[in-house]
Amino acid sequence: MSRLGRLLDSRRPRLRSLRTTFVVSFAAVTAAVTVLVGVLSYGAAARLVRVDQESVFDEVVQDLRDEVRQHRMAPDDFSSAAPGHDIVRPARTDVQVLGPGGGVVDAGSPPLPVTAADRRHAAAVPAGRMTEHKEVDVGDDIYRIATVSLGGGRGAVQVAQEFSDTEDLLRALQRRTLILMAAVVVAAGLFGWWLARRITRRLVILTSAAEDVARTRRLGIDVPVTGYDEVGRLGRAFDRMLGRLAQSEEDQRRLVQDAGHELRTPLTSLRTNISLLRRIDELPPDTREELVADLSQEARELTDLVNELVDLAAGQSDNEPPQRVDLADIAEDVAGLARRRTGRVVLVHALGDTVTDGRPAMLQRAVSNLVENAAKFDRDGTAPIEIAVTGSVGPGPSVAGPVRVEVLDRGAGVAEGDLVRIFDRFYRAAAARSLPGSGLGLSIVREVALAHGGAPFASEREGGGSVIGFTVGGG
Repeated sequence: MSRLGRLLDSRRPRLRSLRTTFVVSFAAVTAAVTVLVGVLSYGAAARLVRVDQESVFDEVVQDLRDEVRQHRMAPDDFSSAAPGHDIVRPARTDVQVLGPGGGVVDAGSPPLPVTAADRRHAAAVPAGRMTEHKEVDVGDDIYRIATVSLGGGRGAVQVAQEFSDTEDLLRALQRRTLILMAAVVVAAGLFGWWLARRITRRLVILTSAAEDVARTRRLGIDVPVTGYDEVGRLGRAFDRMLGRLAQSEEDQRRLVQDAGHELRTPLTSLRTNISLLRRIDELPPDTREELVADLSQEARELTDLVNELVDLAAGQSDNEPPQRVDLADIAEDVAGLARRRTGRVVLVHALGDTVTDGRPAMLQRAVSNLVENAAKFDRDGTAPIEIAVTGSVGPGPSVAGPVRVEVLDRGAGVAEGDLVRIFDRFYRAAAARSLPGSGLGLSIVREVALAHGGAPFASEREGGGSVIGFTVGGG
């Protein structure tokens, strides 16, 4: 973003919080709806009132015209002193009677103005002729006046209706409508503030928790969120995410600590042997050979340890896509490689449907670790190492289920007390501490099994030896 763009962006007014945004939005929508409804309602009411007043006035005038056309009537017939012959006078209606010359015979209340046109109608021969005057000022009020001739030059009758009261009524209605609209907007703002505070209270808690994590870098905080709506789901997801991150951080810390502890021993030995190399010319030939052999062995062990650490770390975040794999085929590949490396007899037994969903490289590494572990602890054995792969068994298409991989040997076996710990990182049983290895091979097996929805297992083999393996969830 350019400097000018940043400057303009910084000058824009911004709402400080979601709560403020919600309140302003709620009040704005309510105000718009209230104004629209108020304007439409007032317009409709004013139009109805005006139309009603005009229709009443038109009916009175029309009745008067019909009456003077049907009957020969004189000005005295409309005098206020002769109510029996008077016309109907609705509210806010004034009547004034004119004589033959256009003079006022019976003044209205208030008196109405008489124009030249009104006088001509008073002298007119035809009965029922009418002239109309709109918005005539009479005192402080506004009237609509209609003058109807009596015919035969006998005079005329003026009928007037006051419209200023109607307009006053509409103006009062307009003021009340505006007051009501303002009250509705204020009430909507208050209700929106209450509702926004109620809705965003849990979001504020989540925000505070996230800020605490960012500030203190502590992942083990509690997220007190309740409810089963979207905010509640977000809170529980955030809590689970923090738990997973805390567990991942703890695993990484333990891995680094354990790796540092395990690397310290071979590095110390290497440093000691390297210091002896400075005096290699002073050492007997046998000692030289032994020193070189020790260096080679320690280098291999260090290399194996580093490789297993890399494999273990990669197994925790492996990006290899899952695919359909046959564990029996993987076992055959591992067996062939083990025969070439160790010269031992490795047999593979497959039963049932051994096809599942998994990551081939990870599964091959796990099976290979089991076979290498069996060969290492049965180094001088002559009995074959066996790999048993068992899947779903049944007639017809089998229902996908877990696949079980077992590696059986005739070595010294695993002590009962070590069976539950041999899958821990860097754990080595007392009988295995004199043998080469890092204690990570079976940890990798556990990680692979858990990543595929299964679990590792170990037991003593009947007749001697051990059975170590893992299960993989069927797909």
